Amino acid sequence: MVHAGPQTITREELVQLAVRRYDGPVRLITAPEELERARHDIRHERVIGFDTETRPTFRKGQSHLPSLVQIATARAVYLFQLQRLDCSAALAEALSNPAIIKAGVAPAHDLLKLQTVFPFEPKNILDLGAVVQRHGIKQSGIRNLAGMFLGFRITKGSRTSNWARPVLSPSQITYAATDAWICRELYLHFQKLGFLD
Repeated sequence: MVHAGPQTITREELVQLAVRRYDGPVRLITAPEELERARHDIRHERVIGFDTETRPTFRKGQSHLPSLVQIATARAVYLFQLQRLDCSAALAEALSNPAIIKAGVAPAHDLLKLQTVFPFEPKNILDLGAVVQRHGIKQSGIRNLAGMFLGFRITKGSRTSNWARPVLSPSQITYAATDAWICRELYLHFQKLGFLD
């Protein structure tokens, strides 16, 4: 089945779009009580946006484990800094819960890397890129999807910054929160379009 909307978006068309960032509540999880509040909110969701950030590598053969996990609910985006607080039980619970849809763009690699940090069995994971590909759309990156389906542009600014820093900059926080929020927004939009039937 091919959808009637845009099949592609050019770099020029993308640049013309207004930039949007997530502007809702962002909760940086730094204490056990914040972790408990996040866990409670996530448990009551039917769908969450999911993403991770990893410190970039600049040398061949070098690799790093994920530093940050982002989860977007209807009320907030939660940022879990993996080196700052042990969030593994709460994250494993969320990612293994079959009642919650985890929507992400190419989440398989993120989940594989995350499983080397703590054990869990991912359940009910939805790859938004695979969804659009089934509908004949070749461009499946998060920025292209936001432009084509949500009508705005998200910036790449902080993508290659050091995500392992103990204190994240305001631009890193906004960038990370936006990626998870976009995944949830795309899921809701695809649901309206009938892409998920």
